[in-house]
Amino acid sequence: MLSLDLANSSLLSPEELSALYLSAKIALFATLVSLPLAMLLAWTLARHQFRGKFIVEAALQLPMVLPPVVLGYLLLVAFGTQGFIGRYLQQWFDIQLAFNWKGAVLASIIMAFPLMVQPIKLAFQMVDHRLEQAAATLGAKPWQVFLTISLPLASSGILIGSILCFSRSLGEFGATMTFVGNIPGETRTIPLAIYSFIQQPGGEAAAARLVVLSMLLAFAALLANYWITQRYQQKIGYLSRAQL
Repeated sequence: MLSLDLANSSLLSPEELSALYLSAKIALFATLVSLPLAMLLAWTLARHQFRGKFIVEAALQLPMVLPPVVLGYLLLVAFGTQGFIGRYLQQWFDIQLAFNWKGAVLASIIMAFPLMVQPIKLAFQMVDHRLEQAAATLGAKPWQVFLTISLPLASSGILIGSILCFSRSLGEFGATMTFVGNIPGETRTIPLAIYSFIQQPGGEAAAARLVVLSMLLAFAALLANYWITQRYQQKIGYLSRAQL
């Protein structure tokens, strides 16, 4: 028979598709929620000197050096149902983060936030201050200078930071596992699904498929990052030659 069952012909099982959907959903929300705060913090660090700046920058890099399980435990202590923040979120706003996909978004934000801030900060540092000063001289208000000059010129760094945040969120495991658990259809993302499949008999094929999919997604993100970086460097080189 030429007719094939759609479910049987699918490359991924429903459980694998669920993990892929959850991973994309969590990574997208983490990127969108992180972006405004990342731009504000990156601009502040790039343009201002203030007391305790090194402490802010050190705290920003802390998730990169701490074991993810430690951060997951701290999230559970703070935002769990009995945590000093989580209990009030549940009582006052009926928001539960622990063992929920929203908690996975929070874990991804904390783990990926440093990767988003750094390229945006560098992009703001590369913006020519003379262009901003010229716009201010012509009567533009500070927020107009930011929206019309600083932000467009830093767009490449913002895009790179968003790609890095999205990619890191796709691969988040330790903090997510500790804070929200491994619940099918709720918090089981691609990394957690791979872990689950290799723990059960006959799950090697499904784990291998998800591993290949993860590698393809990561490679695509790296290619996009490289292409944007090259374009940005070419633009910087063109502007430098034009000024000469």
